[in-house]
Amino acid sequence: MEIEALSLGQYSFVQNGYSFGFAVMAAATLFFWLMKSEIAPSYRLAITITGLVTAVAAYHYLQIMLSWNAAADVSSGEVLSTGKPFNQAYRYVDWLLTVPLLLIELILVMRLSKAETIKKSTILGGAAALMIVLGYPGEVSDIGGLRFVFWVLSMIPFVFIVYQLVVGLKESISKQPESVQNLVQISIYLVIGSWLFYPIVYLFPLVGLDGGAAITAVEIGYTVADIVAKAVFGVFIFVIAMRKSQAEGETAHSENAVLEDDSAEGEETSKFS
Repeated sequence: MEIEALSLGQYSFVQNGYSFGFAVMAAATLFFWLMKSEIAPSYRLAITITGLVTAVAAYHYLQIMLSWNAAADVSSGEVLSTGKPFNQAYRYVDWLLTVPLLLIELILVMRLSKAETIKKSTILGGAAALMIVLGYPGEVSDIGGLRFVFWVLSMIPFVFIVYQLVVGLKESISKQPESVQNLVQISIYLVIGSWLFYPIVYLFPLVGLDGGAAITAVEIGYTVADIVAKAVFGVFIFVIAMRKSQAEGETAHSENAVLEDDSAEGEETSKFS
């Protein structure tokens, strides 16, 4: 990355984007973990992982921001390289950890059978990790052809994941309570939509953008996609868990009321027998 290709305005815009990303991820983490007690025990693991995703992202955004600051000297009013490279690997380390967890939290909040949960989490999590690993060599390459090759390779597990979310989970979604079926569908489309943004941003340097414009578009694009895919998606997971907790609580209350009525009727009958 030629950081000197950036104007001072572009450099500051990207820096502010990192700062905003860190703030959103940190705030989301606190919200998910502090509100976890409001969720039924069956769904607390999903919310714990939701908070873990944003916590890992917050840490890496802090590291990205520090690396960005260390790579440039703007004291003269121009963006000059300090000789310290900007570490692009932070994003991919973050994605390698958080992208599989995003899919796992979705599976957990659906509360499928144990066997189905393990199977789908393993398949989707493994495909997500492979997608990230295949994308990294192209991201750090200055050769356009090599970047495109690894884009194609990483899109193979991406398409597989999309198929599994749209088709593979269709039957499981139909078994969810009516109050959350639409939310689960929206969450899946949110994942797909935000994830589609990543490969589009990945191709920016190959479609005419170069220099500071390309760097700014890629870094801001990834930051926006991260916020939607992790923090916004996490809010949907939390709402799903909250609604299912409330529904199950109401069902349990109704069942207890029926049992109490039956018990009272039995006592009344015994009095007259």
